Amino acid sequence: MCADQRIHGKMDGDTGKMRVMVTGGSGLVGKAIQQVLQEEGGREGEEWVFLSSKDANLLDVAETRAVFQKHRPTHVIHLAALVGGLFKNMRENLSFWRSNIYINDNVLQTAHEFGVQKVVSCLSTCIFPQNTTYPIDETMVHNGPPHDSNFGYSYAKRMIDVHNRAYFEQSGRLYTAVIPTNVFGPHDNFNIEDGHVLPGLIHKTYIAEREGTALQVWGSGRALRQFIYSLDLARLFLWVLREYNEVEPIILSVGPEDEVSIKEAAEAVVKAFEFKGKVIYDTSKADGQFKKTASNAKLRKYLPDFTFTPFHKAIKETCDWFVANYDIARK
Repeated sequence: MCADQRIHGKMDGDTGKMRVMVTGGSGLVGKAIQQVLQEEGGREGEEWVFLSSKDANLLDVAETRAVFQKHRPTHVIHLAALVGGLFKNMRENLSFWRSNIYINDNVLQTAHEFGVQKVVSCLSTCIFPQNTTYPIDETMVHNGPPHDSNFGYSYAKRMIDVHNRAYFEQSGRLYTAVIPTNVFGPHDNFNIEDGHVLPGLIHKTYIAEREGTALQVWGSGRALRQFIYSLDLARLFLWVLREYNEVEPIILSVGPEDEVSIKEAAEAVVKAFEFKGKVIYDTSKADGQFKKTASNAKLRKYLPDFTFTPFHKAIKETCDWFVANYDIARK
């Protein structure tokens, strides 16, 4: 959905209209938010516009201001970022730092200049310190340096939290951020070399199944991760936008008890594809950070009854989507 396609809730004239602009709206999470809105319907008085990189280069402040001028949002969900998997981060820390610092400053400052009431930015659990106690929680973001493998991206994302607190203290702005754990789902980037671990595994398993070759999993498989299905994250994003009124960030994640190893994740993908071939773990490849177990206690305080999609069900739906959309999927 490009910028001129909008999702409307029922409106009573223009009274109380909420115009929500989503940066990075054509990516994994943006597409999930669109799907949830289409399936569940937007709330009365809401108007949504989803931007892609074709609508504005957010590295450029003039283009950023132009797109805000065009749509005049009252609320912003900020998803746009330069992102990549472990190995791309390891190669390009400077690029990840500079690009994301520019994007985030342009979006937040322009939102402030245009009087945007609320901005919800998207961070990542990689922002947390490498040396910490577990489970990590929202109070621990700045307690030490992040993992060396992606320090450029991590520090740039941390600065959003600094930005948000400064806007609140100086101008009273309610700009906040969410911290999802590893997100996956339809419309992900399934690039094997530079994508994230789960979509990369899905693509590699698809190829191994099609060509009758072994599946090669990078690393030992022992590293631990909490995965969140993009459609679950989308529903939580809508709640944060509408109901969550803290400047301090909030972790959006399954509980620590639902953490899985990369080996278990690979086995779930193998099961979804009914792959019968050999699985090889290439221990010459880095595992990255061994664990970054996050607490969702703050989320559960607000939403004790929120139900996450079971991991194997979400994996199966994602694999089925990838197979059905192989020709158009990002890879």
